[in-house]
Amino acid sequence: MSQKYKKFIILGTEILPGKGAQLNLDVAKLHTTTPVLVPVIVQRAKIDGPTVLLMAGLHGDEINGVEIIRKIIRKKFNKPLVGTIICLPVFNIFGFLNVKRELPDGRDLNRSFPGSSSGSLAAQFAFHFMKEICPHVDYVIDFHTGAALRNNFPQIRCVMEDSESVELAKIFNPPFILNSPHIAKTVREAMSKKGIKMLLFEGGKANNIEELVVEEGLNGVKRLLNHLGMRTFKIDISKDRSPVFLAESKWMRSPNSGMFQAIVRNGEKVEKGDVIGMVTDPYGNFERKVKASSSGYIICLNESPVVYKGDAIFHIGKAFDQEKDLSAENALLV
Repeated sequence: MSQKYKKFIILGTEILPGKGAQLNLDVAKLHTTTPVLVPVIVQRAKIDGPTVLLMAGLHGDEINGVEIIRKIIRKKFNKPLVGTIICLPVFNIFGFLNVKRELPDGRDLNRSFPGSSSGSLAAQFAFHFMKEICPHVDYVIDFHTGAALRNNFPQIRCVMEDSESVELAKIFNPPFILNSPHIAKTVREAMSKKGIKMLLFEGGKANNIEELVVEEGLNGVKRLLNHLGMRTFKIDISKDRSPVFLAESKWMRSPNSGMFQAIVRNGEKVEKGDVIGMVTDPYGNFERKVKASSSGYIICLNESPVVYKGDAIFHIGKAFDQEKDLSAENALLV
């Protein structure tokens, strides 16, 4: 009797319609030869459709994304009515175990794609991901946070020239959508070369779980799954909000070493010349005002109380210019 369903085989395991499995991406071993396995949770509907990958922990200390996907699994939001949902809650398992951004070889996994089977540990992680997971995927949401004490206001980053990615970002409906060109050797660039649509979610800071960020991520995933016809969720939070489109962004850096205090809040709109922070010395000799170098929105804020000269302290996103970018903005808002 001929089969009436499409075969779906991932990591050597066939996932039948209406079934799911927790599989493992076997990439590396500890010095003791103990294997380090990366859990991959797959849920397939009885009806074929798109395959969505939800991934986090590419940097081991970025915990908000891990919590977002944990909640999705716990609430069974990852069980689709149509299509397949793959959850990769902790990609960089070594970094997660060590509470560090990088892998043990000191490399940034998100600068190691598409990887190599005989390269560094990071390159091997990237290679196995591209070989075992990537070929099955149509859409990806990759969850990140700011590094160290740099707190990213919830935002989606995508390439504005890609109209489908922009449409997906609008469906996700974060506070900000930032035009972000591909960076060499990142997973986003590697996915793009394969024709896979990917949204990069940034929210919060490393080594923290922040409820506001988690809720933004959860609601965005619900909206996207609704849009793709894979689930039916009721969305109450921020349903009437329209995201602010940012054409570009620029970091402001501390003018002095000393103690740092921000005067504005994360996500706030500022005008060029506004006093947005203060850098002082611990002995009362100086107080240096930090003025906004351009008009825009604070999309990342350094929360460290002590900074060195040149440290990144404010990330300002510039909205589309009403005159220069009028045609582009109109296209985005259609």
